[in-house]
Amino acid sequence: MRPKQRRPALWGCVVVLLLFAAVCCAAPVGNAISSYVALKTGVQDDGGIAEGGSAADIPGRMLAAYKKAVQQVGKYVPECQGMRWPILAGIAKVESNHAIGRNIADNGDVRPKIYGVLLNGSGQGGNTTVFSDADGGKWDGTASGERAVGPFQFLPSTWEGIGKDANGDKIADPHNADDAALGAAIYLCGNGSDLTKRSHLKAATLQYNHSSEYVANVLGWIDQYTAAAKDPDLKNVKGKVRTVIEAALSQRGVPYSWGGGNANGKSYGFCCSPSGKSGANIKGFDCSGLTQYAYARAGISLPRTAAAQAGVGKRIPAGLGTSALKPGDLVFYATAPGRDSTIYHVGIYVGSGQMVNAARPGTVVRLDAVNAVSGYAGGARLL
Repeated sequence: MRPKQRRPALWGCVVVLLLFAAVCCAAPVGNAISSYVALKTGVQDDGGIAEGGSAADIPGRMLAAYKKAVQQVGKYVPECQGMRWPILAGIAKVESNHAIGRNIADNGDVRPKIYGVLLNGSGQGGNTTVFSDADGGKWDGTASGERAVGPFQFLPSTWEGIGKDANGDKIADPHNADDAALGAAIYLCGNGSDLTKRSHLKAATLQYNHSSEYVANVLGWIDQYTAAAKDPDLKNVKGKVRTVIEAALSQRGVPYSWGGGNANGKSYGFCCSPSGKSGANIKGFDCSGLTQYAYARAGISLPRTAAAQAGVGKRIPAGLGTSALKPGDLVFYATAPGRDSTIYHVGIYVGSGQMVNAARPGTVVRLDAVNAVSGYAGGARLL
């Protein structure tokens, strides 16, 4: 747990036409959920894993730590209900991006160690309050003050009260993935929270970092990891609809590339997104490139832009709500719902409130909740 810190501002994106290729993503300005998550597709180049609905952006050793903590937390907080790995993953995503870029040993030790900024009131990293040294530098490497440590960014003073040995080496170390995940589970459980209740989950997250922006960010990730833990049920989906959905799902884990992808598959994109991200060196898909590819497998040719794709097939008005969607439908999002010219994003509905989604630069193709993206603008039925 660390004190409130300023979080990066969210960036927006729109569908644009560049060199006759439209690109798109799913995070318009003001969206509280800052990012999303991929589903399993096989081992990923960035160290992600594939395991029965597990999130592909989490290193396997970290995911194992989250799951182990869920199994162990009852020993220390037996009255706690509803602890699950997506909750821990949501915290760790925001705090350290799952320690990606570090080496995570078999025993869970994370190296190099992860240190936050020195909390001396300097304003760096958003801190404005002085925290005196509590551990003599044992965990945070400095006796001149306090700083958050490890993949879950605990203050040493907090760790002193909740740190436990989870990997059996007789040391409760916040720089160890297993120990840190268990400590986070214990902390979030408090004296017996029922984390199946949204209000309890929100309160627990707020306790971890007293910032409404932080809570919205973490809860957004928890929701996406929860969705990612479930594969869509396609047992009643047949014919060309199934062909389209399976084609889209087969690309889970493929990187988002600004301007990338077409009817033939993934491709290199170009520069640049509204945030300055280039797809020129990334072979993958943007949102409309993915839909082009999936529908081409069923023999249907789609135009390149998300807005243009809204003019194909039977339009499903936004006013009917998402319950009017059927598997295989295109799902649209607009900055001004009701005006198709402002459509900035498209996904493929798979049922149960979920869609296959190529969201934005820095993410991969994954399964998302339909309501995780703002500006729902209805759908289109081509099959």
